[in-house]
Amino acid sequence: MPNMSLIKNEMPAQAPEIRNKNFLEVTLGYTKEQAIDEAKRCLNCKNKPCISGCPVQIDIPAFIKEVAEGNFEAAYDVITRSSSLPAVCGRVCPQESQCEQKCVRGIKGEAVAIGRLERFVADYHNANSTVKAVKPASNGHKAAVIGSGPSGLACAGDLAKKGYEVTVFEALHLAGGVLVYGIPEFRLPKAIVQKEINTLKELGVKIATNVIVGKTLTIEELKNEYGFEAIFIGSGAGLPRFMNIPGENLKGVYSANEFLTRVNLMKAYNSDSTTPIQKGKKVTVVGGGNVAMDAARCAKRLGADVTIVYRRTEKELPARLEEIEHAKEEGINFLFLTNPLEIKGDENGWVTGIRCQEMVLSQPDESGRAKPIPLEGSDFDVETECVIMSIGTSPNPLIKSTTKGLETQRWGGIIADETTGSTSLPGVYAGGDAVTGAATVILAMGAGKAAAAAMDSYIKSKGE
Repeated sequence: MPNMSLIKNEMPAQAPEIRNKNFLEVTLGYTKEQAIDEAKRCLNCKNKPCISGCPVQIDIPAFIKEVAEGNFEAAYDVITRSSSLPAVCGRVCPQESQCEQKCVRGIKGEAVAIGRLERFVADYHNANSTVKAVKPASNGHKAAVIGSGPSGLACAGDLAKKGYEVTVFEALHLAGGVLVYGIPEFRLPKAIVQKEINTLKELGVKIATNVIVGKTLTIEELKNEYGFEAIFIGSGAGLPRFMNIPGENLKGVYSANEFLTRVNLMKAYNSDSTTPIQKGKKVTVVGGGNVAMDAARCAKRLGADVTIVYRRTEKELPARLEEIEHAKEEGINFLFLTNPLEIKGDENGWVTGIRCQEMVLSQPDESGRAKPIPLEGSDFDVETECVIMSIGTSPNPLIKSTTKGLETQRWGGIIADETTGSTSLPGVYAGGDAVTGAATVILAMGAGKAAAAAMDSYIKSKGE
């Protein structure tokens, strides 16, 4: 194919100079032959260490064995016993720090590309299978899920498979949570997310959009008036954080959440968008995580010269290595050991620049992480028209403030049991970013699955 480069394990991808001007998916997936060849590298280890690295416990050797033999639908069946979102996880999970990190092949060489094989299997199924999921017989019980992000969808899927009548309540007009508003189209096409959601609907999951729990409805009403016997809160962490430095109220300053929501959910990059985004010629992104990379790469595709400002070194960047490499290839600039002090503006209130300070790293503390320390007298200015703050998020306080007796952390996270997701309220469970703060898709899914099992036990015990 033309205009392609090859990255790890011969994965076809759009060439950087092409993809940084469009929102089409960057990586293009394995061919059948590539998938089979990669699957044959699996040693089918007796102890299966890769499974211990998977938060949803997919039987990885079993599905890879099926791929190696060309049984792609059988591989899909193995994966979906444990995962409700295989096409999503195959794209956005940090496999390099989870299942692939445990791969024996990786000890002396390159780990088996488990994530890319999962993506291939899911894509093959979605492209070729005409069989719809079968709704299980109802067990006569009702459960509610708040939030249609990864934790909520995983919880809903597992409960539906057990015969529960499940309703998912989503605040936005489209289901998917962070999968649709946070992760860009070029990393996770939204058609794929909707396909996964449609599969859950086939299992009987009902999705009610434009319902803000805590405002439209309360948890008490869901239990007492609507008869939901157990409730899972998977409302995510959508409240952005700012640095509280001068100039953050200037026009042209965005939180990464707002910027990405406008781009991903509202399609602000289209010329006829009803919710356009400012297309600055020079954009500065503050932060170093995956969200910062997503915001920077979106801004690049909107035509900007983009610089990421990060107060530690490249070695400490928390984003996935693949995302960092892609950003560099696409022409994103990096200013390391740099911390913003002030955002500057003109007489009309528009951003004109950002004053920064150089940093140095201390010796590592007890946690093993070095602390950035300001270098006195090192202030300098960066010319920019738009600043995107990507320094983290916390849970929205709405549910906490409207649910009597629901215990939360001081920073807003719901207090929930690590194993079951149970909260201070009987029959109310929570998981994902609403509990932990911003984390990964697969960890949120793991929490949703654990809560579904606990909710099942709770409802059954009530019946007994």
